[in-house]
Amino acid sequence: MDTPTALTIAGSDSGGGAGIQADLKTFSALSVFGASAVTAVTAQNTRAVTLVKVLSPETVMAQIEAVRADIAVHAIKIGMLGSAANAHAIAQALKDFPGPIVLDPVMVAKSGDALVADNAVAALREALIPLARVLTPNLPEAARLLDRSVAETQEEMATQGRALRALGAEAVLMKGGHGAGPVCVDVLVTASGATAFSSARIKTRNTHGTGCSLSSAIAANLACGATLEAAVAAAHAWLQRAIARADELTIGSGHGPVHHFHAVWS
Repeated sequence: MDTPTALTIAGSDSGGGAGIQADLKTFSALSVFGASAVTAVTAQNTRAVTLVKVLSPETVMAQIEAVRADIAVHAIKIGMLGSAANAHAIAQALKDFPGPIVLDPVMVAKSGDALVADNAVAALREALIPLARVLTPNLPEAARLLDRSVAETQEEMATQGRALRALGAEAVLMKGGHGAGPVCVDVLVTASGATAFSSARIKTRNTHGTGCSLSSAIAANLACGATLEAAVAAAHAWLQRAIARADELTIGSGHGPVHHFHAVWS
């Protein structure tokens, strides 16, 4: 039996807290082997993104094809695209992939720096959303994809989730980390309705990579054979613990990372 394996297609974060680095840490923390295809190289730390170098679609496709030609991939997570051309190349490379795809529409870094151009957002919407087993936008990302105001209530989150499903995604997880109030609520919208996952909002500045880590945790759980609802529930609980333990790390002077390996070392 093949070892559970997930492939992340995303940008590199030189600071190690988000992007490919966070995805691979998450896969490993959840007992899944991680493979990767890099879409862009960023120069960043906990405070800022100072450079973004987008790789060519040919380079991205070659990485995906090399992995899939030799390694049995059970789930795929897609993050930062870098360009519209990369979005279309990834869609072409994955058109025959039979497993679950978790699409995280990464648009802005925790520092506030933009990571994707408007034409890439359109390409993501048109080429990749229809391939997604689950789309995992945060509230500002969902609003940008739909050209609407940011959802402020659980009902509005569910409404926007249904609108995003109408674009072709099988399911949508509206991530509530950017919301307000003492409780953080994620809303999973599927064909059968909306399910809320709630947890206490933790007061910490060390939240760099939370979106990447949640989506890759879902992919890891799906790679192990979990149902979507179970994969989301387990990922939500795991990330809550990773955030709760984040202050045990002292990394940088800005938004530090969550503690991916909180169950292993402190």
